Amino acid sequence: MKGLFIVFHGFNPYSGISKKIFAECDALRQCGLDISLCFNRIELNGTQNRIVSEKIIHSFGNGIKSKFAKRMGYKDMTDFIKNEKIELLYIRHDLNSNPILTHWLKKIKKSGVNILLEIPTYPYDSEFKNSPFSHKLTLAIDKLFRKSLVKNVDRVVTFSNADFIFGCPTIKISNGINFNEIPIKQTVNDIGNEVHFLAVANIHIWHGIDRIINGLAQYYSVERTRIVKLRIVGDGVAQLIESYRRLIIERSLQEYVVVAGPHSGKDLDSDFEWADMGIASLGRHRTNITNIKTLKNREFAARGIPFTYSEQDSDFDTRPYVMKVPADDSPVDVDFLLGRLDAIDRTPSAIRSSIEPALSWFNQMQYVLKQLYVKER
Repeated sequence: MKGLFIVFHGFNPYSGISKKIFAECDALRQCGLDISLCFNRIELNGTQNRIVSEKIIHSFGNGIKSKFAKRMGYKDMTDFIKNEKIELLYIRHDLNSNPILTHWLKKIKKSGVNILLEIPTYPYDSEFKNSPFSHKLTLAIDKLFRKSLVKNVDRVVTFSNADFIFGCPTIKISNGINFNEIPIKQTVNDIGNEVHFLAVANIHIWHGIDRIINGLAQYYSVERTRIVKLRIVGDGVAQLIESYRRLIIERSLQEYVVVAGPHSGKDLDSDFEWADMGIASLGRHRTNITNIKTLKNREFAARGIPFTYSEQDSDFDTRPYVMKVPADDSPVDVDFLLGRLDAIDRTPSAIRSSIEPALSWFNQMQYVLKQLYVKER
């Protein structure tokens, strides 16, 4: 069976989302699907191109017109689907519900192609409450057309607990891991005198990194013999990252907290090797999300690193190496984290084996295809 995985953006070597998409495609191939990846790429000269399997199928030129054209024209993909006899579309939702895309999906659906729509985060409206006007306008357009859009898909793939999204039945899965691409932590550090916390993210308000910074400020408000350090790795919302830099200075934590910027490859592996505990999402409540299965929880576990978060994630809520904190804006209780960290088995292989292979991308994509075609029969 031939498939086409459609992404309406490009890729970034520092991005966990980019790695996830590549892993999903690899897993679909392992499941027996002949899958091609379709995405948009901005060239060095500013030209906007649509790419399938590293071949340009349409060039939109550059300038303002090209930014709109790539969102409005789909004939190139229609021709590819027809010529290559594509039977399955797997589309990553990019807040781009509009009448043109809706009409296009309706046309493709009538041709007999099965369509899956992955909505990476649900609900997502609250993520935009502090966004600039242009982003809020995009959301407003999406709200107008998203119910019409999903009428033309077979199922919505979600990482939430929702049975229906915008009226469409869902396939509920977990974010997965490509275990072949994630190296396991090699050493278990002595944490008697010094403990290392690591936050890795494309930084947004829902990661709640301010909570761990404020928690460290409370921790160091009395004299301590045990040093706790925090390394913040990643890019994201520039104003938010700058506010964290100011907070670190205001709290006199420069000796203990470092904003390292984005890392990838061996540099990122070194960050994980340095870490004794992972700091995952601490602020999902800020966007009204209760249940979510984040990539970062899974990567910490695959690396073999204990971690903390505040949402509900049924894959990890009862794991002994997980230290859950309240889903509110209170400073994180660092003494609580250290007490739990001292009491658990921190052997990386034991942590990793608890999720392998159940949370592999192969298992998740295999489940998606099974659910889709059971429904079809």
